[in-house]
Order: sequence, then C-alpha cells, then structure tokens
Amino acid sequence: MHIGVPRESRPGESRVAATPETVKKYVAQGHQVIVQAGAGVRASQPDAAYEAAGARIASAVEALGAQLVLKVRAPEAAELAQMKPGAVLVGMLNPFDAENNARMAASGITAFALEAAPRTTRAQSMDVLSSQANIAGYKAVLVAAHHYQRFMPMLMTAAGTVKAARVLILGAGVAGLQAIATAKRLGAVIEASDVRPAVKEQIESLGARFLDVPLLTDEEREIAQGVGGYARPMPPDWIKRQAELVHQRAIQADIVITTALIPGRKAPTLLQEATVQQMKPGSVVVDLAAAQGGNCPLTVADEVVERHGVTLVGHTNLASMVAADASALYARNVLDFLKLIVGKDGKVAIDLQDDIVAACRITGRREGALAS
Repeated sequence: MHIGVPRESRPGESRVAATPETVKKYVAQGHQVIVQAGAGVRASQPDAAYEAAGARIASAVEALGAQLVLKVRAPEAAELAQMKPGAVLVGMLNPFDAENNARMAASGITAFALEAAPRTTRAQSMDVLSSQANIAGYKAVLVAAHHYQRFMPMLMTAAGTVKAARVLILGAGVAGLQAIATAKRLGAVIEASDVRPAVKEQIESLGARFLDVPLLTDEEREIAQGVGGYARPMPPDWIKRQAELVHQRAIQADIVITTALIPGRKAPTLLQEATVQQMKPGSVVVDLAAAQGGNCPLTVADEVVERHGVTLVGHTNLASMVAADASALYARNVLDFLKLIVGKDGKVAIDLQDDIVAACRITGRREGALAS
C-alpha cells in the first residue's frame, strides 16, 4: 500500500505525522512510503533521514494522492482537492468541526480523527490528546518562565535572597500535571485546582498544593467525577465558590497556567478580568484553552498581550513549539492506530465493530469493512 506523508500547510504547524523511526516500520511491513520534500524539516527530520529509512521523497501531489494519507492537522481545501476518492486519511482532524467534516465527506475519503479515540486502557498507545497535551503542559511553563521577569527558584546569594515564584495551575489533566512537574523542577511554589477531587493525590504527589473547593451536594459530587477522562461543566453555585478561591490565589500568584477544556465546547472562564486587574504587575498568564475561547476573557488567540500590567500568552499550538519530540510521540500514536485498520495482507480493512475504529471514523462508508 502507498502511504503518503505531506508537509503540514497550516501556519505555525511544525509537526509531521511520520518520522524516520515509524517510516522504517511501515517499509518493513511492505508498504511504500511517500514523504513530501521538507515535510519533517521543521521537526528536525531532514529528507535524507527519511530516505535512509526507506521512504521516497516526492511532491505534495504524490504524497496527498496516496491510498493512505497521514497528517497532523485537517487538510485545507487545496490539499483535500488533491486527495483521491476512496483514500483513507488519519490525523487530528477536529471532529467537532462540522463544516470541515462535510468537506471531507463530500470528497469521498474515509477520515479518522484520532482525538476522538475513547479514553480506555486499550487506546492509550494511540491517545494523541494525551501525548500532545503532555508536551503542551511542559512548554507552557517554559513559555511562562520566558515572559516572567524574575527567577523561578528561590536563590540565596551574597546580594540577597530571591523568593521562589508562586505558580497557580488551573486544571489538572495531562497538561496540568505536566505543568506542575515542570514548574516543580524549576523550583517554583505551586498550587493547583481541578473540579475532580480524584486528582488531589496526583497533584500532591507532584509537589503541589491542592486547592479544594468543597462539593456540597450530590449533584456536584456526581458531576465532579467527570466522564471519559474529562471534566464536566459544574453547577453555578460550585463555579461561584471556585471563582472566589481562584481569585484569592491568583492575585497572590506570579504565574497562572490555565488548562481547562471540554471537548466540543467553549472553554470555561476560570480567570475573570477583575482578577487580572488585581494581579501583581509583571505576572504572567499562559492560557492553554486559547483555541477554544480561552479560560480568561482577556486572552487573544495566537498572541501575547499585556492587560492591566499582566502578560497573557495565547499560543494555540504549544506542542508544535517542541516539534521534534511532539512529532515522535504523535507518529507512534498513528503507527499504533494503523494496526487496527490495516490487515496482515497490507490492505486497509476497517472493522467498525472495533470501538476505537468506530469512535475515530468521522467520514466514509458505514460497512463493516473497506478494502483498498
């Protein structure tokens, strides 16, 4: 089978969907891999490395014209026009983008959005959300340290003592937990909050203090359990209590990193403008939810702005800023997913009885199998 790996065309996207490591495995399985020239350059993977792994370097037309196309982001209209009806596309395709889904369906391709995979043990090795959020949480702390005009750790010098930075992390999913771990390594004093009480032990095991907002009703306790590894929208009374606590801790913090996301919905507001107004001059907010409206209403997607003396960072693709490792992890996720849709004979065989395959398929025929 021909597997195509085009260069990502979206501005700011430096990742690539296959690395020489995974290409070598595809070739060993008998596939022909076509990599667009320069596809991996921004992820520190030169064309020569792909050729050494057995790939053929070619044009975008050839890579996009393959039977199986591997991408990081959903194809733009020009890319989609170069794909062949009946082709299979695998990537992070944003299954909540109905307009883009309709375009892909109309093109006649079968598309799999990997971020739709269920959060189950069996699907862990192909969990692109976790692999990329882990990197985003790490990079968020480094970006915050870059914009913060003081030291992160406590330093005792002949010229005096410098206090450690106080970091507040809102949301303790994969990104939030990695942010805690990274900030701890840099010597910061960390507090973290999450709607799910079950993450308290994880937060404390990484060296942060858990900000506990009491759950006062059965409804609050039920909702706080989350679903599928994600938090659920909490009742207004709990939100109000959380906002009061977050306000108190944020105005004492030097750095705030917000990570709260609910798939397919606008990001919840966790940091109000009134709170930002009272934060210390020179404080930094890194909003990982900027692409979905932001956890702070002052965040501007893909921009770094200053409001009320506070720097707000709205990068929407932090994982792409660590493109080499982000690509390596993503490419392994893709490799593991392909084991579910490519048979031992090297042909595409889509079994919609498989819960992971069925969850990820967003366009294509509904039969139990599709042969290439």
